[in-house]
Amino acid sequence: MVKIPDAANKVPMMFRAQSAGRCQLQRIVPEKKKNKEPQDVERWASEWIIKTYPTPPKFGDNVQTRRYTLTWRFVTNSGQDDGIIRPAIGAYGWPYYPGSSMKGIFRNVCSPKQIERYCGTEELLGDCIPGILRFHGGYPTDSSWQDNLVDIVHPQQDWQVMKDEKSIGAFALISLYAPELEFGISSTIVLDDQEWKEIWQIWEKALSKGIGCRVSSGYGQVKDTSSLVIYSCHLHGRGMAPTLLNNEAEFRPNMLRGTIRSHALRIFGGLTDAETAEDLVQKLFGGIDGNGALGLLGTKFETTSIIIDQFGKGNYAAPTYNVEGKLSWLLTKKIPKAQRELLEKLIKGLTRFAMVFGGFGKSWRRADHRLFFPDYYDGEQDKSLIGCHWSWRGERSLRYDVRVRKLEKIGQFIDQEVRQVAIDWMELQDVTPTTNNCANWREAWHPERVQVWGRLAREAENCEAIAWLHQAYRSKMGKYVREGSIYKSSVTGFVGKETQIGRLWHRMYPLVGLKKNHDNPNQPIIVKTPKFLELLTLFPDDSREFEDFLHFLKSEQKMFQLLWGKE
Repeated sequence: MVKIPDAANKVPMMFRAQSAGRCQLQRIVPEKKKNKEPQDVERWASEWIIKTYPTPPKFGDNVQTRRYTLTWRFVTNSGQDDGIIRPAIGAYGWPYYPGSSMKGIFRNVCSPKQIERYCGTEELLGDCIPGILRFHGGYPTDSSWQDNLVDIVHPQQDWQVMKDEKSIGAFALISLYAPELEFGISSTIVLDDQEWKEIWQIWEKALSKGIGCRVSSGYGQVKDTSSLVIYSCHLHGRGMAPTLLNNEAEFRPNMLRGTIRSHALRIFGGLTDAETAEDLVQKLFGGIDGNGALGLLGTKFETTSIIIDQFGKGNYAAPTYNVEGKLSWLLTKKIPKAQRELLEKLIKGLTRFAMVFGGFGKSWRRADHRLFFPDYYDGEQDKSLIGCHWSWRGERSLRYDVRVRKLEKIGQFIDQEVRQVAIDWMELQDVTPTTNNCANWREAWHPERVQVWGRLAREAENCEAIAWLHQAYRSKMGKYVREGSIYKSSVTGFVGKETQIGRLWHRMYPLVGLKKNHDNPNQPIIVKTPKFLELLTLFPDDSREFEDFLHFLKSEQKMFQLLWGKE
């Protein structure tokens, strides 16, 4: 009998039990990342693709096929491994979208007559009448699906909105990056070209709702298909790009949805108690609490241009994105007309709120230091990249999505286009606002818990508050006026052994004006300016640093003015 040394550790990850010390696919172990050792899920993925065939499976000659490209990542849950979401594996070891799933979403968009003809029916007594179509699923068209298979998910809600302490880390899943998929359908009878055209139109209608898992987060969305879009806008952004476990940089569109979802929590959290606010947001965006919910809203981001680059050097080097694209909000199910119209107003308000007061992704609470504080990077010392910058693009968005063109409009925008619309939505859901019993969260949006201060900056170089994040905002004067600083305090937050998120957002919102169009009074002329609305959003605590800083803002009347909230 031949003994194999260390035999247990030579068993492929795919065949190991999901237990500590053997294989934990979903868990990201910080020690392994620090020591540059592969995570279990990375070993699992590499062992998988090594054994796959180099060419994709081919459909039979009697199968009609069409190809579609996804806008971003695609994930399905095979249900084969505990604790990890990964695709079903089909012929040649290739991932695929099952024919049963394909039939299910096809059936969901069919009329009763189409269901009976194409999908079949099941009678009350159990007799099954088969349809004429056979669904063969979908496969990637080339081997590019093997790139960057290991995806990550960061639970951020508690840390971003509710508590000061940092939340748990990332989890892993397996997804395909922007694959082109070929789908196959065949028929048991001969069909003419016109009927096949109708069948593919039905399939494209099904595709437009998204396929696979996590579709409301932007996964599984297909390019060039008509969708039930209730609102779309064009955006441009630049900032720090997220990285995968292999340190590959990637622009992740789900961060837009994540940020806007968190703003919905803040707004509802300032209007009712925590449990009700979370329930309202889950019904809007989906979630896994309780019995779970699909959510009324899905997202799709279609990139029109993107540059992945790098800023800094050495230990401070950071990947960056410069992206432009179209953000769309999709309705996932039919709802009454009045509800749909109000939902459209609500998601417009939340998206515009996100654009006015911050940005998306890493360091979204800070203005991009490269644009507004270039002196921060002068000298020999390397420093980390801080902040991001987002702006509206395209004539339609610059005309209609820019709702704030003056400082004095900030309060009106918050009250009428965000909070009041949220109240109207609550009442439509039979929920009564209870502003005297709001959520006890760090960033619940209630006038007694948040203050918005602002000023007009003539140009990017005229940014005032960005320097206060790193140095004193007031020098010491004599015996009685001490130095004023919010650096590494609860106001700005700090990174270290006990990382704490700050209570200050700093935004430089580009000022875009309109002027009268004499040729067409209904279409005012868009006027871009070098000016910005410099906004400070504060969530005061009882620290001395915050008390001093608020006193400074109040005393410097020529600088910032209080635009919303109570002193």
